[in-house]
Amino acid sequence: MSAYIYIMSNKKDGTIYIGVTSDLIKRVYEHKNSFVDSFTKKYNLKQLVYFEVFEDIQEAIKREKQLKNWKREWKTELIDKVNLEWKDLYDELL
Repeated sequence: MSAYIYIMSNKKDGTIYIGVTSDLIKRVYEHKNSFVDSFTKKYNLKQLVYFEVFEDIQEAIKREKQLKNWKREWKTELIDKVNLEWKDLYDELL
């Protein structure tokens, strides 16, 4: 069973949210449609700008905690390395 960490945003260099899930497509869909009252709904974070895949949920949780402790600059550099325009990656998952 795969697990994922992911970063949602509202625009390039905008507000970001880091999360972890075992079903990336479903979770991003929930964020995009504001199904849950959450940080992503409050700040209109509907673009999947980054994600990583793990074989184990514990490894994904460990990575999520690591990223949440990073400086913002490091997080934006991580996104820029694979998605310079911060385009929405959701459609690539489907």
